[in-house]
Amino acid sequence: MAGTPTADAAAAFFDLDKTIIATSSATAFSRPFLAGGLITRRDVLRTAYAQFVYLVGRADADQTERLRARLSELAIGWDVAQISQIVAETLHDLIDPTVYAEAVALIEEHHAAGRDVVVVSASGAEVVEPIAAVLGADRVIATRMTVADGKYTGGIDFYAYGENKASAIRELAAAQGYDLAASYAYSDSITDAPMLAAVGHGFAVNPDRALRRLALASGWGVLTFRRPVSLRSRLTPPTPVVVAVGAVAAAVAVGAIGWRVVARRVTHA
Repeated sequence: MAGTPTADAAAAFFDLDKTIIATSSATAFSRPFLAGGLITRRDVLRTAYAQFVYLVGRADADQTERLRARLSELAIGWDVAQISQIVAETLHDLIDPTVYAEAVALIEEHHAAGRDVVVVSASGAEVVEPIAAVLGADRVIATRMTVADGKYTGGIDFYAYGENKASAIRELAAAQGYDLAASYAYSDSITDAPMLAAVGHGFAVNPDRALRRLALASGWGVLTFRRPVSLRSRLTPPTPVVVAVGAVAAAVAVGAIGWRVVARRVTHA
């Protein structure tokens, strides 16, 4: 990372899906969610197709927003404790092999320079927080779903998407004293343009054509990540993470993902 200024009060903000990991953090958990009785086999098949759509960059903002609303409805009644348990039990098997070596190296570099690392994701905190903990991130900005009596209501307290990401970054910077002009941001998605513009050093990671054009016009760097590497070979797993109940189980559903699943509720027995 050329031209890296050191700053005592700066941070590096990383998008998660297709930036730190080479997949969707949400759809990665579809099979254990099936085994847990939360979704159907038809949902899993449709998720596999949506994963392809997402990875090739064909899920636009309008489609993602419609899917977010439908999938929030799908998650109504899901048990928060069950979601957290599923994620904890399957995290290393499902996510570790997808982490980009280049992202891990950047995280280490920023920490060595004294910068906090913040993972910023439209997926939910039940998914994002454990992944961020394994990566050694200092803080997380993620979608938070509404919970009542330990179950998801289908409401969203905070949707970490688009401009909301940038607003949350500015709020966190004010609270922590980060100098955003000296800070960094990394994302693969054109929907994260506000996030990249919020800092002094924005980087487009594996960008599609639209983001590449914007990056060049805005003076942002362009990076190519190619090498997923198992975290087990790079990092020592931390002690188990206690995930806050007020976050998103529907992180499998919510976020900048192209999930095409049926818009129907799945009754959890």
